[in-house]
Amino acid sequence: MEKIKTIWFDKDRIYMRTRTDKVYSRPLEAYPELMDATTEQRNDYVIGDDGEDIRWESIDADMHISSFLETSEPKDNVIGAMFAKYPWLNISEVARSLNINKSLLARYIYGISKPSDKRIAEIKEALHKFGKELLSA
Repeated sequence: MEKIKTIWFDKDRIYMRTRTDKVYSRPLEAYPELMDATTEQRNDYVIGDDGEDIRWESIDADMHISSFLETSEPKDNVIGAMFAKYPWLNISEVARSLNINKSLLARYIYGISKPSDKRIAEIKEALHKFGKELLSA
């Protein structure tokens, strides 16, 4: 497996260079804790001894190299499709209503993690509930 050499950021993405000089990147939106972090906090990371993980102690965030290596976007990402159709949805509020961390929901949206069928149903139900509340307002 590849090993992490360094990481860096630009406005919209996080990049990783491996020890074999391959470069990978992911959308920063997929990692809300990093997206919301200051430049100083983003740059305050430690690469694990095995070279396969990164830790940001000051914002309590972790990332594994596998997050970068899977670069194809899943074709059947129902959650991602819903949020793409309604970009004004607030990820934090949807996550809060589901009682899950917003970074987990973001990983579902960007195809980094795959939710179970049960979780997909819960997310759909939460969005339907929001829709009903908006209609009654």
